[in-house]
Amino acid sequence: MKRAIPVVVLSIAGLVPVWLYQPSSGSSTVQATTPAPSTSSSGAPGTNVVTTTTIDTEKGPVQLQVTFDGTKITAVKMLQQPNHPQTKAAVPKLVAETLQAQSADIDTVSGATITSEAYKKSLQAAIDDNAKTASAASSPPSDSPASSSQTVDGTAVDTEKGTVQVQVTFEGSKIAAVKMLQQPDHPQTTAAVPKLIAETLQAQSADIDTVSGATITTGGYKESLQAAIDAKA
Repeated sequence: MKRAIPVVVLSIAGLVPVWLYQPSSGSSTVQATTPAPSTSSSGAPGTNVVTTTTIDTEKGPVQLQVTFDGTKITAVKMLQQPNHPQTKAAVPKLVAETLQAQSADIDTVSGATITSEAYKKSLQAAIDDNAKTASAASSPPSDSPASSSQTVDGTAVDTEKGTVQVQVTFEGSKIAAVKMLQQPDHPQTTAAVPKLIAETLQAQSADIDTVSGATITTGGYKESLQAAIDAKA
């Protein structure tokens, strides 16, 4: 019995190298990988990135890049701005107000009047461009039969702010485009029109929301739009 103990010990010792050198399963195929950085694309559905023309001011050039998700302003980036402390302090306020107001109808930042006015002008140009892009995307192809397309002028609606009249282009039963023939010369109206047109193209009717700050213009727009829809053959 005393001799059996060394044999057992040697047997166990002999197995240890086998355990130590047994290859781990799958070790030759496992590799560490670094995740690729996420990227955003301006070509995503419903997304439109508009770069405005440069506006030269006595303080310096102002240029914006505005990102839209449909009609919603989701981001504003300053591509060019005056190299001035008051401008640098004003820009974050202007961008924050834009995202909240969803229009160019925002307050001028005290101490940065020139930059604020150029910013608002550039922003409005981007909003107008986005509205045109949305309208063009909804327009029928150029090779569509002329008989399926119809353009109807809505009635001219007189309001206390001014006359409102729309021109509606139909492709079959679909509203393909809306053009303002007459509108009040007022900043809030100018800011509201692109929203009204975009909502019309989405709703395909005059049953759209009133734009805050442009209640009178909205009412005239909806009345003229409904008249055009009713007059469609």
